[in-house]
Amino acid sequence: MLIKIGQFDVTECWDGVFYKKLSRYPDITDWEIRTVLDFIEYEKANGRSCEIEAEKEIIGAIDRYRSSDQSSVRISPPDKIEECTACPKYKGCMTDYVSHTTSVENAIKILDCGSLLSPVSARNMSAEELRAESRNAANDPADYFDYIMFAWGNCQAGDRLVMERKLGRFPDENDLSVGFTPGVRFFFRYDKLIKHPDAVFEGVLPLKIKNEVLLRDWVSAIIAPTTHYQALAAHIPEELRSKVHFIPRDSEDIWEWSEKVYEYVKKNSVL
Repeated sequence: MLIKIGQFDVTECWDGVFYKKLSRYPDITDWEIRTVLDFIEYEKANGRSCEIEAEKEIIGAIDRYRSSDQSSVRISPPDKIEECTACPKYKGCMTDYVSHTTSVENAIKILDCGSLLSPVSARNMSAEELRAESRNAANDPADYFDYIMFAWGNCQAGDRLVMERKLGRFPDENDLSVGFTPGVRFFFRYDKLIKHPDAVFEGVLPLKIKNEVLLRDWVSAIIAPTTHYQALAAHIPEELRSKVHFIPRDSEDIWEWSEKVYEYVKKNSVL
């Protein structure tokens, strides 16, 4: 795997390359270094080596951090990560919550079983079969499908992926505005979910969890647009009723909806 550290639009892993954007390029923070080391450690654990491509000063900072006592300590993320500044309001990723977003059809299955499941478990397919699917546009390795993925709470990436799955192509601007259909978001407190026994830090996502997340023990809130009420209501187990919230979508585009949902979770002190 190749790690490229530089001035990119976002931090992402795509087709065997980890594009690491720095919030204040060419300066690299301890948090950013930690994510690079997490990526290297995860890849090594799965039999893949990594090469870093970056300015000498950045390589030097990483090497100094590696040799310090701090290198073995997990550090907390900043309150806001400014590697991606695309969202109009926050200009960064807010780190108090993480979320997992899915279609209403998948949300029904999740509520029925009471857990978020990895793609391998949810779709009853092998990791190799999932890796070979055309929908694996990023060419993710097979082991990625053993995990449930999470984004930061105010991120719109999950809804974007739901739209991509629905359309069978990358959504355009119209798809994400007048044609936008929100998914169902499962919110978790980041400082709580990192204590899950199967939590893994791989540097790209806030975290991912192997196999299963039991909702009754971990979820903070489940948010869906009111248009999904009829589809979901009969599938909500009694133990989760207080956690499920339906809010209206008033013609918001994907960015405005993401802001609205995140603010709703925060203002209602959903814990």
